[in-house]
Amino acid sequence: MTIVESPTHLRENPFEIAQDQLRRVAEVFQIDQNLVRVLEQCKKAVSVSIPVYMDRGEIEVFQGYRVTHNIARGPSKGGIRYHPDVTLDEVKALAMWMTWKCALMGIPFGGAKGGVVCDPKQMSRLELEKMTRRFTSEIINEIGPEKDIPAPDVGTDPSVMAWIFDTYSMNKGHSVLGVVTGKPLNVGGSLGRLEATAHGALYCLREAIEKQDLALAGMRVAVQGFGNVGGYLARFLQEDGAIVVAASDSRGGVYNGDGIDVPNALAHKQETGGLEGLKDTESITNEELLLLECDVLAPCALEQVITTENADKVRAKVVVEGANGPTTPAADEILEDRGVLVLPDVLANAGGVVVSYFEWVQGLQEYFWKEEEVNQRLNDITSRAFHETWETYKSRDTTMRMAAYGLAVQRVSEATMTRGLYP
Repeated sequence: MTIVESPTHLRENPFEIAQDQLRRVAEVFQIDQNLVRVLEQCKKAVSVSIPVYMDRGEIEVFQGYRVTHNIARGPSKGGIRYHPDVTLDEVKALAMWMTWKCALMGIPFGGAKGGVVCDPKQMSRLELEKMTRRFTSEIINEIGPEKDIPAPDVGTDPSVMAWIFDTYSMNKGHSVLGVVTGKPLNVGGSLGRLEATAHGALYCLREAIEKQDLALAGMRVAVQGFGNVGGYLARFLQEDGAIVVAASDSRGGVYNGDGIDVPNALAHKQETGGLEGLKDTESITNEELLLLECDVLAPCALEQVITTENADKVRAKVVVEGANGPTTPAADEILEDRGVLVLPDVLANAGGVVVSYFEWVQGLQEYFWKEEEVNQRLNDITSRAFHETWETYKSRDTTMRMAAYGLAVQRVSEATMTRGLYP
């Protein structure tokens, strides 16, 4: 495995990890090696430079990427990430994982992903808007409602999606609601989209806890990452009666063994920009949070936070992956050997792409649903995918990750075989 030198959070090459996962799945589920050779590569990877006039009057040139992994089951779909550690191989890996995620959920999309190497926290709103609009202009021939549909990811939000939607629409001469999802409600967004990834993780966790004849009420939970996914997930879990003992963001974490008041934590982060200094808590590091004694650990930040260096010290009974790729393959094996139930990313955090699909459908129809309808349909799809994965997990005596990936890869393989190779 190639060791990544420059980015701070990537210890191993994520695309090589994704390819290795595919090969392992192919061996267990007896996928034709000819298909593996097709699926282990991305269909298209576009790299663009993004010159921007900064507020100080200088021109900064950012690097941007848009990758399509597979379109056998429909147009490609995937978020855009703004982060200083973005790499092309990271975006390729995320695109591949999106393919499996969409297939597992049974929605008619393939996988894509985008990213810009930047630090959005150090940029003004005007700088972010100018960079987003130029990036959109550079990839405008690659995206579209029937081709490739972006969405939010780490470092991006509904405002960024609105700028992409507007830039694309201005170039086309009319509003194109389906070009991007995760938009604000007043320009074609869907009710329930903002909370969708967290809701999906919650529904998945509920099912897993029920399978073990337990209840979420009273369970102790640690949440790494207190952004859109982790913040909402912590709130939903507390509403279900769980005790959120720890939470963290990029600056560090907070701990209270009797439970953190999540609404207060969310308000504190909104007011100060971070969790540090939250009343009635003690400071901990992100690394310490992962090793706390708890029932449920929810890594909802970046990739590769659970590794061979700390997997044997994780004391949670269940790991629900709100982030993409938070556990390395070697760490996965350690957790499995120790009896830790891992709810894999392609299952646990797929709520975002499911409701993005709903938003896309609503945009094409220009007919919008009630929030209760969105959440009920998300629950139905997530629960169905969970039960299909659980049955495979039990019948094949494998891991939840292998079961989830196996179902997904089989579906994409079947679609590829059905369509055939052109020409």
